[in-house]
Amino acid sequence: VGRVPDKKYAMGSQKRKTTRRIAGLNIQFPWSRYILDGNKTVETRHYPLPEKHIGKELALIETPGKEGKKAGIETRIIGIIVIEKCIHYETKEAWANDKKRHLVEDGDKLYGYSEDKEKWGWLVKVVRAVEPQMPPKVRGIKYAKDCIVSY
Repeated sequence: VGRVPDKKYAMGSQKRKTTRRIAGLNIQFPWSRYILDGNKTVETRHYPLPEKHIGKELALIETPGKEGKKAGIETRIIGIIVIEKCIHYETKEAWANDKKRHLVEDGDKLYGYSEDKEKWGWLVKVVRAVEPQMPPKVRGIKYAKDCIVSY
């Protein structure tokens, strides 16, 4: 006859999941993976991240984009990130000098520096990978308000 394990021992050996409801940020593949891998430490946009999201956990929502569609990527939550602060690139030279952190090629027509638009860098402070999860059904082009993330 087998022995029933002590409840305290059995509970202690199981890892409990944490579930949080947080805002999310859409980032296209392959940039999402570069952030998750720690190779890309600055996300770039033509606008600063809204102040309410600075220093807060955000779900990293990977969207396929053109490259991801070719690779069979589907929209999903793949991580949690924290943006520490935003920096404004005032010159093309400042942008080019930060390439090792943002990884965007100088001539990139979609994501590169443009004289007619502002360019901002969002410093990624914390990155935590999570098991891929479904994103919220309702999301905007840039953000999602209500992501439920378990890790």
